[in-house]
Amino acid sequence: MTTYRTTGLTGPASTPTVSVGPLILPAPRRGEDLHVRVSAPVTGTRLPIVLFAHGFGSNLDGYAPLVDHWASHGFVVIRATHLDSRRLDVVARDDPRRPHLWRYRVQDMRRILDDLDVLEASVPGLAGRVDHSRVVAAGHSFGGQTAGILVGLRVTDPVTGTTWDMSDHRVMAAVQLATAGKGGDELTPFALEHAPWLRGQDFAHVTAPCLVVAGDEDELPLSTRGPSWTTDPYTLSPGGKSLLTVHGGQHSLGGISGYEAAETTDEDPGRVAFVQQVTLAYLRHVTGTDHSDWESAKAVLMDGSHPLGRLESK
Repeated sequence: MTTYRTTGLTGPASTPTVSVGPLILPAPRRGEDLHVRVSAPVTGTRLPIVLFAHGFGSNLDGYAPLVDHWASHGFVVIRATHLDSRRLDVVARDDPRRPHLWRYRVQDMRRILDDLDVLEASVPGLAGRVDHSRVVAAGHSFGGQTAGILVGLRVTDPVTGTTWDMSDHRVMAAVQLATAGKGGDELTPFALEHAPWLRGQDFAHVTAPCLVVAGDEDELPLSTRGPSWTTDPYTLSPGGKSLLTVHGGQHSLGGISGYEAAETTDEDPGRVAFVQQVTLAYLRHVTGTDHSDWESAKAVLMDGSHPLGRLESK
């Protein structure tokens, strides 16, 4: 067992990993083929899956601090480059797909689930070692909304006014990191212009287990309510949820988007390690891999005395 000095938690030892990408899935109606990266441990069987959605503008190589940690502790982590990535040119020009970027992201994830066999066979030594019945969606910022939609978050299309249910029964739970709260009159003019898909979000149908991670100093330009806005996916959804509040955490939660990422304003390796450890404990718990790490996390973090954060559940 490995002891984490930053939290007082214990966890499994890490193992070597393999990462393969870009793997290309044809997507003719999308306008761009879907590029995917798969990261996995080199040993182990019945490996559960984390389907990870990046934040606005990132790509399939982002979020290595989280992805590497999860993969080295027994998870197959799959990332895609969504249409809002800076590697593409959809956002920068007058593109008819732009108002529907949120929906294309969910379709990307569903395409990956449809083609799990293809992706598994494309990674040397991985075939036959993946448990397709244990899939958790995860994501940061815009990606947190993507993960939430897969487990029941309903979004009203800003163009048609249609409220969409794009949940997928193949996804058993979600991890939502620093993601958006409710819309309505709490949205700023910036949000209404650049992220109109946030106007109508309904959390009432998110019945799957979820871990919401929120920084208590996350001052996003999208809401007038301040950091508490990112706790809405926890407070406004039904039971079976947990909320990890990261003390001092801004939008990048210490730097989860990449090693020494330029956009990180609150760079803190200890804070990143904290998020790594607690999210891993939750992933192992919710997939039935092991419950002891999660019970330890609750014991350490639920009384509010830990310097790095607080955990609560309902």
